[in-house]
Amino acid sequence: MPRMTHSPMPVAGAATDHRELLPFSHLLKLSIYWLGIQALWGGINSIILPARIDAIDPANAGVLLALIQAAAVAMAIVVQPTVGMISDFTISRWGRRKPYIVIGATLDVVFLIGFATAQGYVSIIAFLVLLQFSSNFAQGPFQGYVPDLVPARQVATASGLMGVMIVMGQIVGTGVAQAGGLHNLLLPTIGLGLIELATAVVLISSVREGTGAPPRRGSWLQVGLSAWGADILRERNVLWLLLVRLLFLGAINVIAYGLFLFQRSHGLDPDAAGGWVFWTTVIVGIATAAAALPGARLSDRFGRRNMIWGACALGTVGLLGVAIAPSPELVIVAFIPFGIASGTFLSVDWALMTDVIPKQTTGRYMGILNAGTAGAGPVYWIIAGFVMDTVGRTDPAAGPRAAMVVAAIFMAAAALALVRVDPTRRELEA
Repeated sequence: MPRMTHSPMPVAGAATDHRELLPFSHLLKLSIYWLGIQALWGGINSIILPARIDAIDPANAGVLLALIQAAAVAMAIVVQPTVGMISDFTISRWGRRKPYIVIGATLDVVFLIGFATAQGYVSIIAFLVLLQFSSNFAQGPFQGYVPDLVPARQVATASGLMGVMIVMGQIVGTGVAQAGGLHNLLLPTIGLGLIELATAVVLISSVREGTGAPPRRGSWLQVGLSAWGADILRERNVLWLLLVRLLFLGAINVIAYGLFLFQRSHGLDPDAAGGWVFWTTVIVGIATAAAALPGARLSDRFGRRNMIWGACALGTVGLLGVAIAPSPELVIVAFIPFGIASGTFLSVDWALMTDVIPKQTTGRYMGILNAGTAGAGPVYWIIAGFVMDTVGRTDPAAGPRAAMVVAAIFMAAAALALVRVDPTRRELEA
């Protein structure tokens, strides 16, 4: 009896995308800068910033962490779409994206040195805001590469590689950040900047993006301001997907409360808690990386939304397990399904973004959607920080656990918002 085979479901829009397939090595180089970006922010958000804020005012650390991030990310939300839109119309012999990546990555190191040496709450805020400016000055244009260069048949693979690089960056960043202990953060902080700069050099020296761009209408100021034009309100898919990303990626930021969870809920000293945060990040990272490429590939067969709904369900269960885990070991076990969910979402979500955005100005729309990424942390931190501090005044051990429950609610809400997203792929309009 002949063996039955199942051919994969065709990718929507693939038949109309006539671009040549890219070598796997080229897809890898397109993703490498994600490792540097995530190493930088993963190390700062998971270890360095919580430790520095906790040293300033431990009683209000949750709210202070949320406020400082909100101030910094307001800059990111403005910069990403604006510079992304400007890069859409840039013509240079380097291409339209690379000049902004070079400037942003270089300034990252400068501002990171200022952040590392800053003393006091106000100066920490100031340099973190500047760092958000430079980082997003590069990231906004960089995010246009996948829709610019990758044919529809390879979007899932490129998105999966991006997910793997994001996870590797988080592991590298957390490891570097806690390498010197929580009382010696200067050199690790600067080290994160050098890692980010090195990956930028690999990207700009190896990726060929071409020099073409659509014709510019109006001054550069008008182009930048047009990133925030009212026409975005007609892009319902973009707006609903923005909400999905804000909620799910907000929940992913729960790792920033790991230091508080291990210290306050499980009674560990600061250095031991930092070690547990590192190993949690490693285990979660392995689970996330393992799920990223398969999740992206499976989304070609089963659909982007179905895979994301599964990720939301799995992540919610994992976070509730973290909230009630009685020991550090079981916290890590409960974080494993959270990691699988994160890897699936990070890769499939990027493929869905690439499918549904208008293709003429990809830098603009990727920047707008990644405003959800930038805003996700502060939105979660403001709510979870308030809940943690409020609950913690009655029971300090219960405060961080309550922050985990808030993250679970965020993931469940992301699944509901996804119902309104039409996953049909859009091609370049004539």
